[in-house]
Amino acid sequence: MKTIFWTGLFAFLVDQASKYFVVHSLGLSSRLAIDVFPPFLNFRYGENRGINFGLLDGGSDLTRWLLIALALIISGFVLWWVRNAQATRLGLAGAGFLIGGALANVLDRVIYGYVLDFLNMSCCGINNPFVFNLADVFIFLGAFLMVFFVKDEKGA
Repeated sequence: MKTIFWTGLFAFLVDQASKYFVVHSLGLSSRLAIDVFPPFLNFRYGENRGINFGLLDGGSDLTRWLLIALALIISGFVLWWVRNAQATRLGLAGAGFLIGGALANVLDRVIYGYVLDFLNMSCCGINNPFVFNLADVFIFLGAFLMVFFVKDEKGA
């Protein structure tokens, strides 16, 4: 369980520090756009009130609190599942990354009412209009690691 705690804490702190630095210290919230290494890496200010790709972006307080509750329930389920499964160290780290990223986005929703997004990446003539944050990267990485390094108690 130490692995889950430390990777989760790492994901949480790195995400929150990156958001504070880019959005507040660099002033992205007022500048709205900073080209870092165009088109591969740009900072674009985004307020995500829904889930991925703007789904459930109603902006209501009910949606906000339902998404907070859903993230907490999923985080609790992931923790319960890996504790009752055959998880390698990478599987436990995956659970930590997923939970830490989810909790970082929960904190954003509690503080701001939305998730702060700022990363935008495009390549090869494709202009990506979407923005995301490091918590999203940690959630994806965690899910990927769990798929390959956690098995249920039956070994499946």
